Parts: sequence; C-alpha cells; structure tokens
Amino acid sequence: MPDAVVIGAGPNGLVAANLLADAGWSVEVLEAQDVPGGAVRHDHGVAPAFASDLFSAFYPLAAASPVLARLHLEREGLSWSHAAKVLAHPLRDGRCAVLSRDLEETAASLEAFAPGDGAAWKELREVWETLRPGILDALFTPFPPVRAGARLALKLRAGGGLRLARTMALPVRRLGEEEFRGEGGRLLLAGNALHADLSPEAAGSGGFGWLMSMLGQTYGFPVPTGGAGALTAALVRRLAGRGGIVRCGEEVTEVVVRGGRAIGVRTAGGEAVPARKAVLADVSAPALYGSLVAERHLPGRLLADLKRFQWDFATFKVDWALNGPVPWACPEAEQAGTVHLADGVDGLTRFAAQIAMGRIPDEPFAIFGQMTTTDPSRSPRGTESAWAYTHVPHHVRGDAGDDGLTGSWSAREQEVMADRVEAQVELYAPGFRGLIRARRILAPPTLESMDANLHGGAINGGTTAMHQQLVFRPSPGAGRPETAVPGLYLASASAHPGGGVHGAPGANAARAALRRHRARALSHLQNRLAHRDRKGQP
Repeated sequence: MPDAVVIGAGPNGLVAANLLADAGWSVEVLEAQDVPGGAVRHDHGVAPAFASDLFSAFYPLAAASPVLARLHLEREGLSWSHAAKVLAHPLRDGRCAVLSRDLEETAASLEAFAPGDGAAWKELREVWETLRPGILDALFTPFPPVRAGARLALKLRAGGGLRLARTMALPVRRLGEEEFRGEGGRLLLAGNALHADLSPEAAGSGGFGWLMSMLGQTYGFPVPTGGAGALTAALVRRLAGRGGIVRCGEEVTEVVVRGGRAIGVRTAGGEAVPARKAVLADVSAPALYGSLVAERHLPGRLLADLKRFQWDFATFKVDWALNGPVPWACPEAEQAGTVHLADGVDGLTRFAAQIAMGRIPDEPFAIFGQMTTTDPSRSPRGTESAWAYTHVPHHVRGDAGDDGLTGSWSAREQEVMADRVEAQVELYAPGFRGLIRARRILAPPTLESMDANLHGGAINGGTTAMHQQLVFRPSPGAGRPETAVPGLYLASASAHPGGGVHGAPGANAARAALRRHRARALSHLQNRLAHRDRKGQP
C-alpha cells in the first residue's frame, strides 16, 4: 500500500509526487492516458523528422518557478533552449514590436513607435525588479501567502503601493494608454494578456499582461530541448529514482471515502488502490467534485459554487511541418520564438468581443510558435516545426465569418477553421502556405480527448479573470489545496495560482499533505502519552 496516490501524471501531479518521495513517502501516480505528461508532451505525428509539442510549448513560468528550480531537473537531463528574440508582434503596416531578453533591444523597438516609450518600458521593468522576489514568492506559495505577502507589502508600501495596486487592476488597454504614447508597448502588454482569457478591457488584464511581459523580459520564453515531453521525462526519471511509480492507462473513476476520510481510489478497471496517508488529485475541480467524489461527502455550498465555475476560452490549434523558415514581412519576427498575430489592440478587442458573444472569430488572434527557430533540434536544418493556436467560444452561437461554422467541429469545420488560421498567418507572412509539408489539427474536442483536464479545449484550468483567482479559485473560500474531505488535496491548475507550467499547485498540495500528516502523527503521539499518564505508566 503506497503512502500516497496521485491522480494524474501532468506536471503538477509529478511535482507533487516528487516532493512526497523526497519526504520519504511511497507514491503511486495513476494516469488515464497511455503516456505521462498531461499537457506537457510532444510527438512526431505531423511529420516523422519534426518534433511537435502537442499542447503547451513555451515555459516562462517554469523558468521563473522556485518549485521547479529546487528539483534540479538538469540532473535528469533537462536543458532549455531560447530563440534569439522572445516575442514579436508585427503589424500589417510593416512595424513590429519586439520583446527581447536584452532590455536595450526591447526599449529600442518600442522607441521606434514613439519617443519616450523605451524609457517607459524601462520604468515598468524597474518596478518589476524591485518587486520580483516578493511577487514570485507570493505567486508560488499557498493562498494566503502570509510571509511572502508581508514582505511584498513592505516593498509596496515603500514604493507607492496603492498606486501600483491600481495599475495592476487596470484593463490592459488602459494600462497601455497610460504608460505608452505609441502602439508598440501596448501591443506587447495586450498580446501577453491574451495568453489567458483576458480581453483588453477586462479588469486585471493589465497586471497579467505586465507579469507575462516582465517574465519574458527576464527569463525569456524557453522550451525544453528536444520537445515539451523532455520536461515530463525529467520529472518521471527523478521520481523513479526515489522509488515512485507511474502507472499509465489507469483511469481513476472514484476517490474512495470511508469514515469521512479519503483512503484511496478506484480505477475504471475496478481495481482499488489504497493510500495510507493521502490522495492528491491533479484533475480539474469540476471533475474532482462533480464526478470522482460522491456528493454525500461534500458540502452543499461547495457543490452549488462549482456550478458557477467558469472555464477559460476553448482552444483551436494547428501544427505544421514547414519546408523552410516562415517568410515574415517584418524581418524582426524571423528570430522570435513566439509571434502574435493581430492588427493592433483594437484587433484583440474585436477578437475577444466575438468570443464573448459566442461567435467564432473571423480574424482569429493567433499565437504562433517557431519551434525550430527556438530549438534547432526540432526539425531538419532549413525547415521549421511550427504551430499556432487561437481561441473560440465553448458554446458557439454563430460564425463571425462567412463559413457557417457551428462549433460542431466536424472534419469539414476543422479544415475550414485551420484554413482561417492559415489565412491570418498569410497576411503577415505572404507565401507561408506554400511552405506547408504537412499539418495537424487539434480542435477543442480533440484536445480534451488527449487530456481530460483540458475541458472543451480550455488550457488554463479555469478562467484567469479576477473573480476566480486567489481566494476565489476554484470557488469562494476554497483557495487552498486542502479539500472538504480530509486526506484529499486538489493539486491541479484549478487551484491557486492557476494555469501555466510551474508546479505550484502540485507543490502546495504535497506540502499540505505532509503538514497535515505531521500534525496527525503529533496528535496521535500526544494522545498516547496522555492515555499512558492516566494509567500511571512510566
């Protein structure tokens, strides 16, 4: 019988398992898919010589994460690759905003849009450098982050905390207008905000766009050398070296609760897998509370709150094997790992508004990844392994374009939407389509079938909007990994601090389980001593 059972071998589940194994616990990880990794996997399914990341690809949060840093995955063979430039946002008029790890290069790019904007970017970066340790500590620790929060509060008090808090709460459109005279800085902030499901007009989108931009400025958008799955492989090797077991093809269908406490799980094959100390669930909150745990074990208020749980946008992704480099009209985009494709902040607003109205965007904002540009091992010399993803509504009420898309995502609709994404790329890279050797389409239902946590193609474990963050994630008052069932811990992106590959939800859950077990052991020892004293035993 293992000390702990972890449901799901995504990055959070594997981080949790590693930390428990470090503490001397025996751990068994059960994964429904045939391979581990969750949304951190790659394959050669587009073309044999091309490594293609299936889901996530660039990892600024992993680069910044103290959780992953403490695991020393480089000892397990993990290495990181960077593109020469982090991100580019070209416009149809030929201008291009560039984010680089070289601060002067970023500033020069924005200065070309408007005099003074380079200095304005440097000021935002100075604020980041002042607050970075406190922000990262607060971001990657359980909510409320008492110690990290206290240290951050001191920094904020010294640096005009109320004004900064206002800045972080701003919609990214307004933040860009306040900080920059030209469009370049506004593009970088707003495009990065839409890595989540935050429109340019959403409260808090300014803070998220600033955070992602500063992470890129400091850490870049690195990728695991060889493919996203190299990160997963390193986590699995580390766990195996400490005696942990990962069992794939084992779907968990029930968390077994007895005497008011989680004591193990049951699989789709009917196997009961007991857990001596804890069950940790790297699954979405709706799946955990709406399926795996019987309703009778959960508070009615929690079940009612989970009916209001909001997913982030659905995702539509296209992978390509290209016969040559992308022919960008703006040369600055040629060296960028990530390229944002939308014609200005207004284009981003239009895109987000169409999704809010339940309409499939006619000019999709595409986040484009140039993987061979970032990591030359991904495909043969002179070629490019590339992808783009965009967002679509979960519940489609119409097509903003002329193709009559309904959101059924039939084979025809998938091909039409992929063509629409390619047409968007073609606007910024004339001749792109002529380079396509092969393509693969991953529509929302396909993404979910490959990882059940990606409900309807949602990639962040729930909306990033302010009403479902911090103490509100996944529901009001449930911001910690402990659940209403003793011995059961939520270890997925549905828990604070949310989506992104950084391992914090898994680490928070593992630490909570270790802390609770120590407290129970101490209480048991104290009770035994008290019982012995009452009997007068020495």
